[in-house]
Order: sequence, then C-alpha cells, then structure tokens
Amino acid sequence: MIMLRIIFNKYILVLALIVSANTIHAQEADSLQHYLRIAAYNNHLLKSEFAVYEASLQKIPQAGAFADPQLEIGFFLQPMDIIDGKQVADFKLMQMFPWFGTRKAARTEAQHMSKMAYEKFRETRDNLYFEIYNQWFVLCNLKQRLVNTQANKDILTHLEELALRRFSSSNTGASSKAASTPSASTTPVAANSSGGMGGMGMGGGQAAQTTTASMSAGGGGMGGASSGMSDVLRIQLEIAELDNNIKSINSEMIAAKAKFNSLLSRPANESVVIPDRFEKLPFVYDNEESTLENIMDNNPMLKMITEESLAYKAKGEMDKKMSYPMFGVGINYTMINKRMDDGMGLPITHMNGKDMIMPMVSVTLPIFRKKYNAQQKESMLYWQSSQEKYANTQKELEAQYYTVKHQINDADRKIELYIKQTELAQTTYNIIIQEFISGKSDLTNVMQVQRQLLDYQLKQSEAIAEYNTMIASLQRLISNTEKE
Repeated sequence: MIMLRIIFNKYILVLALIVSANTIHAQEADSLQHYLRIAAYNNHLLKSEFAVYEASLQKIPQAGAFADPQLEIGFFLQPMDIIDGKQVADFKLMQMFPWFGTRKAARTEAQHMSKMAYEKFRETRDNLYFEIYNQWFVLCNLKQRLVNTQANKDILTHLEELALRRFSSSNTGASSKAASTPSASTTPVAANSSGGMGGMGMGGGQAAQTTTASMSAGGGGMGGASSGMSDVLRIQLEIAELDNNIKSINSEMIAAKAKFNSLLSRPANESVVIPDRFEKLPFVYDNEESTLENIMDNNPMLKMITEESLAYKAKGEMDKKMSYPMFGVGINYTMINKRMDDGMGLPITHMNGKDMIMPMVSVTLPIFRKKYNAQQKESMLYWQSSQEKYANTQKELEAQYYTVKHQINDADRKIELYIKQTELAQTTYNIIIQEFISGKSDLTNVMQVQRQLLDYQLKQSEAIAEYNTMIASLQRLISNTEKE
C-alpha cells in the first residue's frame, strides 16, 4: 500500500509539471500576427487584387486628359498657281475641347472606380485573413487535442503501473494464504474398530471441509489474479487506442499545416509554430446598435457598392456633358512660293510668296440625340441597380451579424459548460483514483471517469475554436481583421 501511495504521488507530480509547462507556453508571444504579415506580402491573390487597384489609379490621368490634337499636312506634287504665288503645301493643326465640366466628371468617375478597386482589395484581404484565422484555430485545436490526448495517455500509463502493482500484491497475498492453509491429507483419522464408522465419518467430514476451504482460498487467489490482469489489459487497450488517436491527429496536422502554408504562399512542408495552450480571444462586445453601425460604415462590400453607385452617378453627369457641343481651336498654315513675272500681265504685289496663316474654330453638332439620351438612361439604371444592391447587402450583413452573434453566445455557453464539467470530472477522477488505490472502487469506474474527462477537454477545445472563429467572422464583417 505504501508503494501505491508513492506511485500516486508521482502521478500528481507529473500532472503538476504538465500544467506548469502549459502555463509557460501560454506566456509565449503569439506568432499569428507574424503569419498575417507573411500572407500580406506573399499571397498571390492579394497581390493580384492590389495590382488591379494600382492599375485603376492610372485611369484617373487618362480620364482627365484632353483629346490628342490633330495635325494635317498636304503637299502639292506640282505647285498650284495662285494670284500672289505658288501654293506648295497646307498644314492644319486642330485641338478639340469638351464641354465645361466633362473632364472633371470623367476624373470623378475614374476616382470612384479606383476606390471601388481598393475596396475589392480590402474584401480580398479580409477574406484571406479570415481564412488564416480559421485555419490557425483548426491547428490550435488539433494541437490542444494532441496535448490532451498525450496527457491522458500519461495518466493511463501511471494507472497501468498502479494496476500492475495491485496485480502483483494480489498474487503475493494469494500465494501466502495458500501456503498457510492445512491440507486434507494431513488430517488424522481414528483407527479403532468400534468407532471406525464414526471416526471414518468424522474424519471424512473434516477432510472435505478442509479441502473445500483450501480450494476456496486457491480459487479466490486465481480469481483475484485474473481480475487484476484483466485490468492491466483493459488499460493497455485504452493506451493503444490513444496511440492511434495521436497518430491520426499528427497526420491531420500535416494536412492542416499544408493548407495553412498555401494561404501564406509557402511550401507545404514549411514549419508552423503553434502554441501549446489554446484560449479564448479577448473580445469586448459593443452594444448591438454600435456594432451594426460599425458594420454599415466599415464593411468593404458596402463601401464598394457605394463607390460603384457614385461612379455611375459621375458617368451620368459625364454623359450629359458629352451630349453638348465640343469646341475646336486650330490654325491653318499655307506655304507659298514666289511667282515670277510670266509676261501675262498679272501684277506682282507685295503679298507675292508670302505664306498665309489662318486661325480656325470648329464646333460639333450633337443633333442625333437618341444615342445621348440612351447613354444617360443607361447610367441612371445602373445607379438605381447599385442602390438596390446596397439595400440588399445591408440586409444580408445584418442577418449575418445576428447569426454570428448567436453562434458566439452559443460557443461561449459551451465553453463555460465544458470548463465546469472538466473541473468536476477532474475532481471526480482524483477521488476515484484514491478509492481505486484503497480497493474501494474498480477499474471500470476509473476508466469511465477518465473517458469523460478526455471528452470534456476535447469538447472544450472545439468550443474555443468555434468561439474564436466566430469572433474573427464578426471582425471580418466590420473589416477589423487587420491587426498590424
């Protein structure tokens, strides 16, 4: 019994060391922010969306630029005779100008389109970060499952030692008891003939009684040994199952790490540092009205639709301006050579051979109004479509918010329940181990409580992963997933 007490104290010491190690790991810095920065720099889809945004910025100077000037040059193969010389060539230069405000409306449209591309980039970034958060919590849950399963395996290993000690003690006690019991062959029998029958009967009864007692003691010893050995085997079966679970978790972690590294655009076998302790994210819940207001103000989908609506509005203004006349200012330069006196009596004046310069003004006449009206109506319909899309997205986000809020509250309740159940199961396990050591309880009760303890630990880890994922989902709704 003293040896069993020593083993139990050793088991308590191992548990204390495990808890101490988990506390040390919990104090280490979280590396998730490091992986988020890696994803921001490496993820190909994110870099693609940012390149689209940068490309959209180049649309702004294009939209606000004037049309290219037109230069026309004409040469005469044979100079054309005119009164004051010979016309050799014509040069015409013309610059067109849109109606007032057209360029500003075009720049405004391009600016809103670039902001729309930026909001699309934000949406892609938030979705990427959410996927990283989600996969990170999957890894943390797997790591916590591995830690809990390994800890329970250690507990079973020490429980196996207790069962072996108990088995050895029962075998030793049974052997000692069998050696000290008298045998039936040593029982004296009366030899006189007068009491032969009575002595024979008495002697036979005593022998039978003694033999029965001896068999009962021997049978009890073999039964106790068999029971003790079956306890050891049952514990070994549980350990084998936990070993298989540990291998399965390790295999699952390899696949989960590969998916996590793919989000970071890294090799699949790149190492990922995961904390041993998995806890709830610190989260301060605002009131419902404030949270919904933040979602409506910050969500990139709503902002993207808003910018799209403003772009269509600016396009409608530009279409309206383009339905007005355009103006052109230019110059016509005529190259003239001098004309010599040909004897025909034509006078030669001081204008002979002098080049001519003629300023020009042109105006477009947008008289075909059907296409301009159609353009304006098209922009108006697109603007109305954006308004309806915005209202629909608002309702969808509001519904998502209430769904996520319910899931957060549900996961929080589960965590509190499993923490309480884990504490009760741990207390029950400590008590039943004492009873098992003292022989007041059998292994079946110990194994049942041990399974419940492991089950509550695993459920608690899953509930924390679900809670943290829902927090990240809520942060994505208000575009608050960036922690840098």
